[in-house]
Amino acid sequence: MKRPRVLVVDDEPETIKYVSANLRARGYDVLSAEDGQTALRVFEESAVDLVILDIMMPGPDGFEVCRAIRRQSDVPIIMLSARGRESDIVRALDLGADDYLTKPF
Repeated sequence: MKRPRVLVVDDEPETIKYVSANLRARGYDVLSAEDGQTALRVFEESAVDLVILDIMMPGPDGFEVCRAIRRQSDVPIIMLSARGRESDIVRALDLGADDYLTKPF
């Protein structure tokens, strides 16, 4: 049976480590990226069932990555960011994110 695959995108290695370890412990296959460009490459090269996406990162930011993914896929996207302003949340959801979690979580 195929394990669900999650792409975790964050420029903070500790966040990737923590989120990935928790997902793996619950039976998920995890891919990761530390910048927007790598995230888009990994997404295009791999079948992904869920994207957990930070906003503030090098390369295209999380908003741009969300927009690019949404142009080609309806995969669920959860934004995970330290930015909790209402305008950021609304923007992410308008771009196609399915949910928005504010750090720390």
